Amino acid sequence: MSGNQQAKGGLPLEKLTTIQVAVIISNFMLGSGILSLPRVSAEKVGTPDAWISVFLGGIVAIAAGVVMALLSQAYPGQTFYEYSRKIIGSWLGHLLGPVMILYFAATAAFQVRSLAEVSSFILLEGTPQWAITSVFLWVGLYLMLGGLGAIARLFELILPLTIFIYLLVTLMGFTIFDLDNLRPLLGQGIWPVLKGVQTTSLAFTGFEVIILLTAYMKNPQKNIKAVTAGIAIPLVIYIVTVFMVIGALSVDGTLTKNWPTLDMARSFELSGLIFERFEFLLLLIWIMQIFSSFTTAFYFSALGISQLYKRKMKTCLYGLLPFVYIFVAVPKKLDDVFTLGDWIGKVALYLFGLIPIVLLIVTKWRASKHAN
Repeated sequence: MSGNQQAKGGLPLEKLTTIQVAVIISNFMLGSGILSLPRVSAEKVGTPDAWISVFLGGIVAIAAGVVMALLSQAYPGQTFYEYSRKIIGSWLGHLLGPVMILYFAATAAFQVRSLAEVSSFILLEGTPQWAITSVFLWVGLYLMLGGLGAIARLFELILPLTIFIYLLVTLMGFTIFDLDNLRPLLGQGIWPVLKGVQTTSLAFTGFEVIILLTAYMKNPQKNIKAVTAGIAIPLVIYIVTVFMVIGALSVDGTLTKNWPTLDMARSFELSGLIFERFEFLLLLIWIMQIFSSFTTAFYFSALGISQLYKRKMKTCLYGLLPFVYIFVAVPKKLDDVFTLGDWIGKVALYLFGLIPIVLLIVTKWRASKHAN
């Protein structure tokens, strides 16, 4: 059964444009990493050159995205859940599919828990986490019941607003920016930068949805363009973020903060404007991005259940909700949340960094053998 037919399971069916697919990918990637990437990259690189490591990590992500796009082009109208079984066989396919479902479900739970942690720390102090997460989950479910078309249209509104506000607030950090915090350039050589590429590559996880979205594109042959554009937007935002945060707080100052981007926005005031503090604007768009990441991950986890186990999509969305809610409550402390994020990134590295390459090689080999 094709991906499009399966999506009819109680939800509206719409084909996505190339721009909409690029927007979905960008929104999925711009989740919790916005606030924590400067610290994570500075920890691994250990020098002010972390922004170079982010750039190289983005190039690796684009290369991996192109491989996935090429793989999906070989199986038009089908999602990875469906065509992976044709490549590696039914037994291995039924093993790989549930791992992907669990990955997306864990990603959705991680995004919701990150939102709850930051909201209870800054915006809603004293509010029980179950109250924050419950509202978030139900609003997300309401959007997902509208289908992929509704999700794409909302994301098209969110992304331009996010880019404008985020760059505006971040570039205001020039009031406390010190170029000396970024010197010397490559003072300890290129090795620390290369050592951090693996870590920074994990910040770009999210582009893997191209192996699912291609089945719903009006022009699936343009999926390479969509995934490249979808990664390029977060790449620019991430480089600007790491560059500005380390330039404002220094490497040592960045390492002492849980959410250094937020701390940078709280470190300056501009008098004479309507607003003097701007961290609430940053939090506003961050919450929208967390919402985008959560709905995308949740939707594709439910889609996997629907396609692998032949259940209606609407049933899968409702049925998955309590499991994600339980998953949200599993980490006991903030450090446990960070550890969960690290594990999700490592799983993504093997799941979407290596396996698509192997599957693409097998697909090309079989096509060549069949042609001969």
